[in-house]
Amino acid sequence: MATLCRNCGHALVFDPASQKMLCEACGSFFEAEEVESEVKRLRQDLKAESVRDVYGDDADKDMMDCYIYSCSECGGEISVNGTEASTTCIYCGNPNVVFSRISRQKCPEFILPFTISKDEAIRLVHEKIDRGLFIPKAIKEFTPDCVRGIYIPYWIVDADYTNAMVISGQVRNGKSTVTRFYGRAGNMRIRRLPVEGASGLTDESSMKLEPFDLTKLRDFDEDYLSGFYSNVSDITYGDVRSVVNKRALDFFSEAAMQEIRASNKKVANSRPSLCINRDMKYAMLPAWFITFKHKGKSNTILVNGESGKVVCALPWNKVLFFTLLVIIGILATVVSFFALRGLLPVILSSRSKNNGRLLGAIVMGIIVLFATGISKVRRVIKNIVLTQDKAIFDFTKKRQG
Repeated sequence: MATLCRNCGHALVFDPASQKMLCEACGSFFEAEEVESEVKRLRQDLKAESVRDVYGDDADKDMMDCYIYSCSECGGEISVNGTEASTTCIYCGNPNVVFSRISRQKCPEFILPFTISKDEAIRLVHEKIDRGLFIPKAIKEFTPDCVRGIYIPYWIVDADYTNAMVISGQVRNGKSTVTRFYGRAGNMRIRRLPVEGASGLTDESSMKLEPFDLTKLRDFDEDYLSGFYSNVSDITYGDVRSVVNKRALDFFSEAAMQEIRASNKKVANSRPSLCINRDMKYAMLPAWFITFKHKGKSNTILVNGESGKVVCALPWNKVLFFTLLVIIGILATVVSFFALRGLLPVILSSRSKNNGRLLGAIVMGIIVLFATGISKVRRVIKNIVLTQDKAIFDFTKKRQG
């Protein structure tokens, strides 16, 4: 249901630029905390009706369990799923906030309002992909099929983490390589860690949206949802604990391994302990979801609705990339050959260990250069899989409007 303008009665939407509620009909602005229509108070306790309540036992057995509301602007029926908290009327396009889902079941404590508008989000995406050397022209000139501003539910978590782990690593011992084991133990305090609470999104995708400036959180007011879409959290405490434990282990392992001088480092054994503060804060954080198709595949780009950070990895011109890689490889080989051609006799005729180390460093540098290139290609391919993830695409496309 919509919050209406007190001047003309048109539905209000939240405007990221002014951080106020905007009436697009008469141009009036209102503070989100100040507007509350009489209709909203009267319908605050309205109960959602299931499909079967409305259509009876003859409802299609395969129909999704959703809820039916009437649009306050045109009277059209709006159906939402069990986790959607706000939507847009498919008939008149006006924003409708499902108050009974928010006020009676899972009311967030805080919200981080959008500061990035729809047009600005699209502009930021184009700016980023225009800088991509290997991105095809067709993608750089893409037109979005769908742009959705969605408030994602997050749990803000404080926790204490302790671990004692054994890390294996390989070191040089003369001309051979041996495996050694290192012990590391310690504790870590985690403060204000955001854990995404919508099961329809992958943790890996949502984490790439971070960081959010949580100092800008405001007390939750449902009027901030007007003009946007939102979900309520549908994960369990066990899900939250699992995510926090995994991220804490990653933080701890990375810090522990930085202290160890070895190659091929791996965690051989780990004894973690996690204590989560049960006073978790429930907040809505903003993101833009922009989808388009390329060669029959759907791609979804995410934009942090507060900072403007763009999260994407797009299909790239593999022929151009590998052609340049081969050319660079040939040039590097030629340069190295002539450089070593003059240096090699000096190195071979000298017994200086420094000269031998110099030759080894040059060879190792070339190897590291190509290994780094291969590693980056693998990361890009992995991120492209996330961009084309069907779950994220479905999460965006199922929004009405």
